Amino acid sequence: MFRCTDQLQKPILLTSAPTRIVSLVPSQTELLAAIGLNEEVIGITKFCVHPTHWFRHKQRIGGTKNVDIEKIRALQPDLIIANKEENVQEQVLELEKIAPVWTSDIHSIEDALSMMQSVGALTGKTAETTSLITTIEEKRMLLQKQLNDSKKRLRVVYLIWKDPYMAAGGDSFIDTMLQACGWENCLGNRMRYPEINLSELAQLRPDLVLLSSEPYPFQQKHITALQQVLPGTKIVLADGEMFSWYGSRMADAFDYFRKMLQEAVW
Repeated sequence: MFRCTDQLQKPILLTSAPTRIVSLVPSQTELLAAIGLNEEVIGITKFCVHPTHWFRHKQRIGGTKNVDIEKIRALQPDLIIANKEENVQEQVLELEKIAPVWTSDIHSIEDALSMMQSVGALTGKTAETTSLITTIEEKRMLLQKQLNDSKKRLRVVYLIWKDPYMAAGGDSFIDTMLQACGWENCLGNRMRYPEINLSELAQLRPDLVLLSSEPYPFQQKHITALQQVLPGTKIVLADGEMFSWYGSRMADAFDYFRKMLQEAVW
């Protein structure tokens, strides 16, 4: 018997190691694959696109905001893994009637690392998650060393949506990844994902605007349009998974940040 609490401090009780897991969060699905739970994971969302072979062959149970509860019930899971922000509370409460639901709540890199440790313990993959965390920490240190050699501290806006424009605020996981790059979030004093109009954006006069590839698929044409409003600002497309996927993707993210810094893309 295994007892623990999730990141909402909700108690979780498992009578044995889970063998039928449903994941409701793309970045956590990727983590489950990275730590070797190929057979145990039986259900994922339509947004769980990594790894590709899981997306093609695992049972899909709807989207993160509109999961198919009856489809999940039919799978007879013994563990469901969710996230406070990405999933809907009312649906999570319904799913708790089917199986234990372990819910993450990620606002920082430390939260993400803690999530990995807990998921590893919960699924019998402690050694695998410990190794993964060690790799992530080593790569974060390499990035920090590179930053120590640079005197630049850019003021940045990270846009995630258009019509209306929305950006990453100061209590988001994205904000901590921006800080890891040595940048100052111009909207760090605002919470979650605030709306911002073009006039406000121009008044901020950021050094850099990052246009995320997700959830809104920004393209080159959006750079061209924004450049008219921000003639003195560098505007680039950014891989949204690197900035917002907490989990095994973080190992790739710190390599991505170092490569961008080396190439002076930012």
